[in-house]
Amino acid sequence: MIESPTTRTGDWIDRFEGLKTLPEDIRADLVKGSGIVTVPSGTQVFAPGQSADNLMLLLEGTVRVQQRSETGREVFLYRVHAGESCVLTTACMLAFEEYSADGIAESEVTAVVIPRATFDDLVARSRVFREFVFTAYSRRITDLFTLVDDIVFQKMDVRLASRLLELADDAGTVRATHAFLASELGTAREVISRTLAEFQRRGWIEQSRGRVDLVGREGLARLVRSTGV
Repeated sequence: MIESPTTRTGDWIDRFEGLKTLPEDIRADLVKGSGIVTVPSGTQVFAPGQSADNLMLLLEGTVRVQQRSETGREVFLYRVHAGESCVLTTACMLAFEEYSADGIAESEVTAVVIPRATFDDLVARSRVFREFVFTAYSRRITDLFTLVDDIVFQKMDVRLASRLLELADDAGTVRATHAFLASELGTAREVISRTLAEFQRRGWIEQSRGRVDLVGREGLARLVRSTGV
């Protein structure tokens, strides 16, 4: 990670809803005890077995958090977006445990880095900071339970339709390989290929190398709505 030149005004604090009401003395200590870093796209932000020594609050970009099975299959867990923190990092810091998953920068990422000493100090001293940490943690844990529920109970065609709608840009294009979509949904590439072929047969999508165009978004949306996802 490369620390970027930045003024220590603390303006970034107001980009995080739960930190806006920090008292001035706590705000000053947070700014003094933290830094801002920028990492290029593709950087491994953390890896299994590494110690969690810094809480990262994203200002720009996204970080994909994923786990790798013993067979080498990658399973997507969640993304950290601008304005969010990483729940796995929070959990590891609170429990003094090492990472059990990978964090990969999907784009250039700029983030506030809060070292453990500052994190521990502010969690102990500040109710506002403590509530910010645990609110974000609780929200993401709920998301992870939803992910488990989806994997166990939801049909793959519904899950894939929902993810395509989520990943599509304004033009209705998803730039992703079948292997990427398989890792997003925790399944085999062959399953994704068969399901996409069925979607194409129904006139909902068109495919080309590394790209899926949603030409029948309403059909995908109806499929998702039919199960209440």
